[in-house]
Amino acid sequence: MTFSTWPAFRAAEPAFAESVQLRFEQYRHHVLATIRKDGSPRLTGLEVNFRFGDLWLGMMPGSRKAQDLLRDPRFALHANPGADDSTDGGDVRICGRAFEVTDAGEKARFVEDVKPPEPFHLFGVELSEVVRTSVERDELVVRSWRPGGPVRVQRRL
Repeated sequence: MTFSTWPAFRAAEPAFAESVQLRFEQYRHHVLATIRKDGSPRLTGLEVNFRFGDLWLGMMPGSRKAQDLLRDPRFALHANPGADDSTDGGDVRICGRAFEVTDAGEKARFVEDVKPPEPFHLFGVELSEVVRTSVERDELVVRSWRPGGPVRVQRRL
């Protein structure tokens, strides 16, 4: 499987990346899927941060989701669908793997800008897939991107 950074995704597909980021920024809380020790999925709430041109995941120390990612870095991140049934801006998800940020300078820059409760785990991400599903006129439109390729668009009536 091929992975990409958020900055590389933005450089390759700026309009699509912008639409995905804007969709995540509509709401504060989103849903993170991780893999439990026994291999089953775990879904938990999460705040995401777009800072310094990158995507960051912050978590309380010792949280189950942080333990999951430290053991198995694969994740899926689903944007909050919203307060009603409109799913304004589409349905967006990002898949990939997360890595804990251990560089003190990088973490200090994040702390200075975001001011999260400390201590905390900070994860960067590597993307394997980005998908946005929306309704345009009478069509269901699925846009998907994987590293090394263009955005694919599928339309269904």
